[in-house]
Amino acid sequence: MAKIKIQQVRSTIKCTKNQKLTMQALGLKKMNQVVEHEATPAIVGMVEHVKHLVKVID
Repeated sequence: MAKIKIQQVRSTIKCTKNQKLTMQALGLKKMNQVVEHEATPAIVGMVEHVKHLVKVID
């Protein structure tokens, strides 16, 4: 399965609780942190939920 790299580009300070929990579930805690995940439908859905906070790196 394909892998995707996700980078946090914006802060979660004024985000809703669900968005903060989604960022934690993705493993993102700090600005500019990069994590790598399998491109499963669950992960892609979480990225779509917080797309204004993250950037997908090729």
